[in-house]
Amino acid sequence: MPFDLILRGGRVVDPSQKLDAVTDVAFAAGKVAAVGSGLKADPGTEVRDVSQFIVTPGLIDLHTHVYWGGTSLGIDAEEFCRKSGVTTAVDTGSAGPGNFAGFRKHVIEPSQVRILAYLHVSHAGIFGFSNRIMVGESEELRLMNPVDAAEVADANRDLIVGIKVRVGLHASGTSGIVPLDIALEVAEQVGMPLMAHIDHPPPSYEEVLERLRPGDVLTHAFRPFPNTPATAQGTVKKVVLEARERGVIFDIGHGKGSFAFKTARAMLANGFYPDTISSDIHLLCIDGPAFDQVTTMSKFLCMGMPLSDVIAASTVNAAMALRRPELGSLKPGSVGDATLISIREGRFDYVDVVGEHLIGNQKIASEGVVIAGRWWHPK
Repeated sequence: MPFDLILRGGRVVDPSQKLDAVTDVAFAAGKVAAVGSGLKADPGTEVRDVSQFIVTPGLIDLHTHVYWGGTSLGIDAEEFCRKSGVTTAVDTGSAGPGNFAGFRKHVIEPSQVRILAYLHVSHAGIFGFSNRIMVGESEELRLMNPVDAAEVADANRDLIVGIKVRVGLHASGTSGIVPLDIALEVAEQVGMPLMAHIDHPPPSYEEVLERLRPGDVLTHAFRPFPNTPATAQGTVKKVVLEARERGVIFDIGHGKGSFAFKTARAMLANGFYPDTISSDIHLLCIDGPAFDQVTTMSKFLCMGMPLSDVIAASTVNAAMALRRPELGSLKPGSVGDATLISIREGRFDYVDVVGEHLIGNQKIASEGVVIAGRWWHPK
């Protein structure tokens, strides 16, 4: 099969293959066709010299809010992905069973960027999240809609990858941990993983983790006090280690209020890296402190996490969390998505959600993406 596109001479970093080498990547019919040196171009093949860049599998942002126009927190997926090198945006609970059909028809299906979704167990998803109105959708148990959530998830398995719930003082209020139990019932019924948001207690970090199953995702995993994974002495809580041992996935989900350098330093010092790095991008954090996926990745790079691990946490690890092994890899036959990045040197000011600043000497920058085997150039 003739190649549609060859990325020539870039440093290819693909943790799914333990690959870090200067080589070529070719695409055909929407898939990765070959990886190797000196790949031969056919008549009509687009060849791009990417020798100045790092080529990775298409970045996956496991926690986004992209129901633009349907929710007050949604941002435009295509504009965001162009800037941040993301080829798969995973929306986490913006829509529930009452409004997923609109999300699918008006946002997901027209999008050039792949959008997958965790379906919220609450009827209308995250409907009251703005500067003026902040209503925790899990506070009101009458909005919990497990029957329809199971039906909608089952009917949309091509796009829905799991069930989402938000618990904590701000999200579930006096309902506490009950919405999590309801969401777990739905996830069990449809055979999908669950993603749990956590904020201030109640419930506690420990209570939430104890309920999660292998393959379930705890997002906002490196959040600031209260409800952090680290002890006051800077060690990792026992319940956190036990949860990782049984296969719970720890996701960053930076957002407006859910990532602290202090927590991250403690966890990294103990060798506890996040499984997945995600931005939790939405309207209230796109202009800071999260900004985008590559900025979130840059923070971990500047805190000493090796580049290969940072890339893995945004590619193959996220693909495994989604149970979509065709994503997050440049193995021949995989989906034809790739991201071009550069590592810029200088002095860069990063900030977390509590206002702490970190001056880093490196910044990951998006330089372009390939989607479905075609160059999808940043504007």
